[in-house]
Amino acid sequence: MPDPIFAEPRLAEIYDALDTDRSDLELYVAMADELGAQRVVDLGCGTGTLACMLAERGREVIGVDPAAASLDVARRKPDADRVRWLEGDATRLPPMQVDLVTMTANVAQVFVTDEDWTSTLRAVHGVLRPGGFVVFEVRDPARRAWEGWTRAASERTVDVPGVGRIETWVELTDVQLPLVSFRHTFVFAADATTLTSESTLRFRSQAEIADSLAAAGFAVRDVRDAPDRPGLEWVFVAERGDHAGL
Repeated sequence: MPDPIFAEPRLAEIYDALDTDRSDLELYVAMADELGAQRVVDLGCGTGTLACMLAERGREVIGVDPAAASLDVARRKPDADRVRWLEGDATRLPPMQVDLVTMTANVAQVFVTDEDWTSTLRAVHGVLRPGGFVVFEVRDPARRAWEGWTRAASERTVDVPGVGRIETWVELTDVQLPLVSFRHTFVFAADATTLTSESTLRFRSQAEIADSLAAAGFAVRDVRDAPDRPGLEWVFVAERGDHAGL
């Protein structure tokens, strides 16, 4: 089930207003150019920013997300009519062959069990053409990013047009490596409503990720530094082989 930050309609509506800097997505647009990808699945597309960016540039795009509220926001964006929107996860994808599958932000880390991660990779393998690519980012666990997820470091107030003032922060709730849990809090000044969203991410080592990709029939072609978080995240570029290693 998707976290409330994506699935609760009131939170989905303000998601983009609270995360206005999406320069991180330019990496994936550039990767589509670099790999010559014309058909792209954006897995965990959220409110659809990347999917619409790719569609605006002439790509055939399928945006997939389990949160209906986020897809409702996505469908109202410029160029959204050029995107095929699907509610669900990778295992719900219909038969197709695409050139590239992307997983931006924390998407690759929301699969906290080996079973969920493996089934996702197998499903991605199944929709990629031979020689197609999956590209995703993950945080380097050695950098212990969660130590900075405190209310003191993250609290801010944002005036959202049509909504009003919103106070928001994030704080850790549990660290049992490789799992890290945290809570987002949102206080709507207009009606004094407080909404929260609990999330858990899994922090895998680079070797663990490479092994899981190989087991699912992928060859890792590159592991790059994330340009928006240098030294903190890896960007995996993996190519589908002719046969899945299942």
